[in-house]
Amino acid sequence: MTREDFTVIGGGIVGLATARALVRRDRGSVRLIEKETSLAQHQSTHNSGVLHAGLQYEPGTEKARLARTGIRRMTEFCQEHGIAHEICGKLVVAKDDEELPRLGVMLERGRANGLRGLRRLTKQEASEVEPHVRCSAAILVPEEGIVDFGGVCKALEEELRHAGVEIVTGAEVQGLRRGASEWRIVSSSGEYRTRVLVNCAGLHSDRIASMAGARPPARIVPFRGEYHRLRPDREYLIRHLVYPLPEPGFPFLGVHFTRRIGGGIDAGPNAVPAFAREGYRLSTIDVRDIADAVSYPGVWRFALRHPRMVIRELGQSFDRRRFLAALQRLVPDVRVADLMPGGAGVRAQAMLPDGSFVHDFLWVDGPGAVHAINTPSPAATASLVIGEAIAERAIARLDA
Repeated sequence: MTREDFTVIGGGIVGLATARALVRRDRGSVRLIEKETSLAQHQSTHNSGVLHAGLQYEPGTEKARLARTGIRRMTEFCQEHGIAHEICGKLVVAKDDEELPRLGVMLERGRANGLRGLRRLTKQEASEVEPHVRCSAAILVPEEGIVDFGGVCKALEEELRHAGVEIVTGAEVQGLRRGASEWRIVSSSGEYRTRVLVNCAGLHSDRIASMAGARPPARIVPFRGEYHRLRPDREYLIRHLVYPLPEPGFPFLGVHFTRRIGGGIDAGPNAVPAFAREGYRLSTIDVRDIADAVSYPGVWRFALRHPRMVIRELGQSFDRRRFLAALQRLVPDVRVADLMPGGAGVRAQAMLPDGSFVHDFLWVDGPGAVHAINTPSPAATASLVIGEAIAERAIARLDA
């Protein structure tokens, strides 16, 4: 059982990017372990495939900074590796006059975050960009686009294997033991030794941290996002990415229209509690995950604080016509017959005990360990620079 200097737990896009950053810094040997039999099986490839530029993020936050740098680095990476991507632009709309002040705030945030080429469009100008969208005004975000994140993960994996990184799949972590100068990782495929433990476990990051003796201030609460897809003969309704203004205080972007890099238009998602941390189907139920959620005070405090949102999102999940009504507030010409079943993703949302969401990235450091507890959107877009930030923390743990 050889000992590595760094072991990354989690083979999603953030874990892969972190391992890459550690290799490029050449401060020691690197291993990556993943519980699934192949890499990038969860949030990395169950997402909208959008390159986010950081329009809506609070200026000065780590999310805003990493999104800004991250989209440019990711675009360069895709160009270098021949990964399918397209900078198609995004339209963020104020659906009525009441939303115009919020649109102005969003425009100022984007400018403060350094986005290039932002334009506020009148109703007429917006209709020239997206003829079927109804709005009072809009913001055009020309830098945003779409990408094949699965292709990004494959390119990262190839880089790591070429660099000699040991990648172990089918290795679910079952226990962690801290010694005088190393960690012992007990997994379903055997035991591993490492000087520094790097937790990039996504949907299970809080559990890995707790297993390591850390006390994360938040718990991961899974939210499933469900999509529909426009029928091919109705795809002409959408030319770019079309988003509503996000609701203040929530990390969810609202029901929107997304072009896919492989073709097609997705409509959604809603945001409903999932019955499993990997519950991509409504029928997927995990008793432990449900018990974790219902026993957490934050979940109940969130539901009591925001009952209208909970009822609305659940209604859109079970009633297609309610889902359609949300879409029609953006594109009135969409009909229920235009919608086909789409995919779903599960968002690992960190929630505090008082029921509030953790909006920014959350790292927890410990003896010989770094835990990435909350790596929300734009985690995929900014994964290369997020990996570098985590790698710097891990190297500091090595030297401590």
